[in-house]
Amino acid sequence: MSGNIWKENREDKQRKGLIHIYCGDGKGKTTAALGLTLRAAGRGMKVVIARFLKTEDSGEVEMLRCLPGVYLFPCEKSFGFTFSMGEEEKKEAGKYYQSLFAQAVEREADLLILDEILPACQAGLVGKQEVEDFLKEHSPGLEVVLTGRKAWREILDMADYVTEMKAVKHPYACKTLARRGIEY
Repeated sequence: MSGNIWKENREDKQRKGLIHIYCGDGKGKTTAALGLTLRAAGRGMKVVIARFLKTEDSGEVEMLRCLPGVYLFPCEKSFGFTFSMGEEEKKEAGKYYQSLFAQAVEREADLLILDEILPACQAGLVGKQEVEDFLKEHSPGLEVVLTGRKAWREILDMADYVTEMKAVKHPYACKTLARRGIEY
């Protein structure tokens, strides 16, 4: 075999887009997804990021908007924690996040980050079946990243990469609240 296998793979115009899952109770799921965003953008790839169950008040937001080739959907509405939502709030959040998912998967990209999509699905705000159907039929060159605490069996089986972040020790256990620039 001639040449470098990495070079041949990089130049392969029929590159297969793979599915990544960053899950678990540990810190670093979004951070890992954003690291991949930087790598892809640095190679001229188009990146689309949709964030579920988040707000605009996070340190990465402004920086992501400055990166060439990266489109970050704005968080136009915040609904708080799913466990504190009433039924009407949950319905409104479901419509909003379902629409966000539909827009994100339609936008042209090389890398699609669906940050915190897993808990949005677990809470019934985005349809699990819709996410599974999208993953089964996504365009062959699209790399897809899903993040969140819990992934269900069917989605884990579809993934090419699964990385579980495990909390071994976290300052929250000692009542240290989330810190600006570190946790958000």
